[in-house]
Amino acid sequence: MIALLLICALPGKIFAGPKAELWPRWQAHDPAGTQKVDHSAWQAFMDEYLVTDHPSGVNLVRYGAVKPEDRKNLDEYLDKLQETAVSQLNRDEQMAYWLNFYNALTVQVILEHYPVNSIRRINISPGWFTRGPWGAELVEVEGEKLTLDDMEHRILRPIWQDARIHYGVNCASIGCPNLQPHAFTAANTDELLTLGAREHINHPRGVTVEDRRLRLSYIYDWFQEDFEGSEEGVLRHLKKYAEPALAEQLKNFRGRITYDYDWSLNDSP
Repeated sequence: MIALLLICALPGKIFAGPKAELWPRWQAHDPAGTQKVDHSAWQAFMDEYLVTDHPSGVNLVRYGAVKPEDRKNLDEYLDKLQETAVSQLNRDEQMAYWLNFYNALTVQVILEHYPVNSIRRINISPGWFTRGPWGAELVEVEGEKLTLDDMEHRILRPIWQDARIHYGVNCASIGCPNLQPHAFTAANTDELLTLGAREHINHPRGVTVEDRRLRLSYIYDWFQEDFEGSEEGVLRHLKKYAEPALAEQLKNFRGRITYDYDWSLNDSP
């Protein structure tokens, strides 16, 4: 009982990030493939319901305003993604496919359980002590049942080995990097991931410097292995995308590092 109480008192550590462990089955791709996946339905949904000018600097979703016909279009879009022969796509097209799939599926999960004040309240994953929807088998692609965790930690992270992926997948929370207002495509993914990195790192929920203390998003603790496996590697990453004033504060930083994360739903009235 004492151990359980201690775990509940440490919400950040409960969500220590899963390791990136490749699911070899998803390495298949066609380097010469020219097929394009149509993400226009996902773009139309974001055009209608994503709020990008909120004073907080966080992109919010108007979940409560989603019309039945738009919900139906989102469901049909996800059905089409499940029917896509993803192993026949080239790598750039695949990356955009998985990023959009993850984000659109997360929004669908929220809508299915709305109203809810945090994605962590959607306890549909198997296991006694699990929280949230990430371990639930929600979709099927090429005969394989997939979870959100599969998409992020067994496909995206291990195949592309790009720390910026953390700025591309959105967990429907205030503390998460912004849900970008543009659907990912083979042509714009690199640009959008860099934009996401700059937005998050230069926002207080990503990085805050106060005297000799540096407060960071828990992303940099949970997934430190993706940032060279050390706090020094995290700092190098932050400085790469920091605006000049912040970069100067991070230069030769030797103070205390703490972590924080806001799991409140990225909901807009």
